[in-house]
Amino acid sequence: MGYKNNNIGYIDGLLESRAVIKKNNYAVLPHEGLVNNVIPGFENCDCSILGSPKLGASFVDYIMTFHKDGKNELGFGGEGVETLVYVIDGKLKVSDSKESHTVISGGYVYLPAGEKMFLANAQEEDTEFFLYKKRYQPLAAHDAYKVVGNVNELEPIHYEGMTDVLLWDFLPKDLGFDMNFHILSFEPGASHGYIETHYQEHGAYLLSGKGMYNLDNNWLPVEKGDYIFMSAYVHQAAYAVGRDEPLKYVYSKDCNRDPEI
Repeated sequence: MGYKNNNIGYIDGLLESRAVIKKNNYAVLPHEGLVNNVIPGFENCDCSILGSPKLGASFVDYIMTFHKDGKNELGFGGEGVETLVYVIDGKLKVSDSKESHTVISGGYVYLPAGEKMFLANAQEEDTEFFLYKKRYQPLAAHDAYKVVGNVNELEPIHYEGMTDVLLWDFLPKDLGFDMNFHILSFEPGASHGYIETHYQEHGAYLLSGKGMYNLDNNWLPVEKGDYIFMSAYVHQAAYAVGRDEPLKYVYSKDCNRDPEI
């Protein structure tokens, strides 16, 4: 059920959900259960807040659809807050205080802390995008900077030497950045080489396919449109199922900083 698949109103059968919420540990938010949120500054759009501090994340993730004339002229991010937008489908105008960029499907824009992001639908049809914000951790003698790119122009990496698991890195390997964004893609039948446990946390939005995801040693079914939150040190791994398309997701990861005490 939910606005994402336009399945609302009276139902036949029982109310049920695949959602699993373990605050400060992990969560799976299925697309059929997402609700539409109203956020000041965003106009003519549908928006769901996904990962957030209330779930246990140190960041906030959103999935948004701008309808005709959808926009944010108030500005997103700002003082102390870094932002990133990834266009899933459509065409988006992304501006900062100096210039604008027209970003198409597969494109992304990262803005460093202190720079507000302004957004507008750049076509008559709907534009869907993934949006992220996080409080930046400064590092002496290093600064983050604006990055504009498109995954379709990046060279994929064979993830840990596996030819059927591909990785795309959005941001440069530069200590100025305290996080990175990636896309990870598993061909049907492919998987992680081992179950990971690590300090970094993730927020992941599934772009295509179906699979099983191990979270805290629980195997959970996931599919296109689902959102996964993985906190620090939670067990995590996936394998793809199906026949026709890869299990692919876009996700964030904190990096390049020593843990504070």
